Amino acid sequence: MQKLVWFNGEVTALENAKVPAADHAHLYGDGLFEGIRIYGSKVFKLDEHLSRLYFGCKFLGYKMEIDQPMLKKTILEVCSQAGIADGYIRLNVTRGTGLGLDPRAVQTTPNVMIMISSLALYSQEMYDTGLNVITTSYRVAPPSTLDQRLKCIGRYAYHILAKEEANQAGAGEGLMLNHEGYVAECTGDNIFIIKDGVLRTPHPSQGLLQGITRDTVIKLAKAAGITVVEDVMTRYDILSADEAFLTGTAAEVIPMISLDQRAIGTGKPGEMTKKIIGLFREETKNGTPFAAMANA
Repeated sequence: MQKLVWFNGEVTALENAKVPAADHAHLYGDGLFEGIRIYGSKVFKLDEHLSRLYFGCKFLGYKMEIDQPMLKKTILEVCSQAGIADGYIRLNVTRGTGLGLDPRAVQTTPNVMIMISSLALYSQEMYDTGLNVITTSYRVAPPSTLDQRLKCIGRYAYHILAKEEANQAGAGEGLMLNHEGYVAECTGDNIFIIKDGVLRTPHPSQGLLQGITRDTVIKLAKAAGITVVEDVMTRYDILSADEAFLTGTAAEVIPMISLDQRAIGTGKPGEMTKKIIGLFREETKNGTPFAAMANA
């Protein structure tokens, strides 16, 4: 396995990779990203990630010169070159290179980066025993500023502050509310609860990233005959739930066993949570293969 970076057509080792000093994401956070998993030499949910990315480019007015099929082909080629069976892809697209807030000052086409690396947020022990979570003091941005469904690099500054707050409290994650006090998401994960056999998760209108893993879990649960409700939720709903878990590309599916030092249900990973984890792990066997492209 090699950790590689493809940047605007040039491939280098990760430790030697460079981006322009005046890249608009470097200067202003003006960029989009996708985190994508590799399982068994297959890229998981690649088309879904690319569709979200290209909508974000359209929304933000980026003048992409690489179309979606070509970027998909390039990602698979870089994965093949890296030779990694299980790993993590970080895909960045920024407005381009130029000093100044005015997009007219950006003279180049968007900068595109494909990083092939590895990422593990939590130890296996945490997947077995579950996460303790706190409610952070940081709120998600309201849609009147920037819709949270955009995976914009700049918006993660306050998510990092919320994560730091959770770290200081000794918690595995931090729950973020919206400005009305309703549950939105955690610093890097979507949240689900189970009550009386019904799977509930905040509706996208509540200010959360509509995660690819989130959507995958919803589809898997419905296919398994589980009732799923996208809803408005408060901390009360979480604390009175029978079970809870978090989802995300980096976190995958991980049990949540407490909020603000108060146990959820039995304070241990529940049976439906374990079932969802099993369904998700089975689903990760599917994906877009790239190993065959090594000889292309």
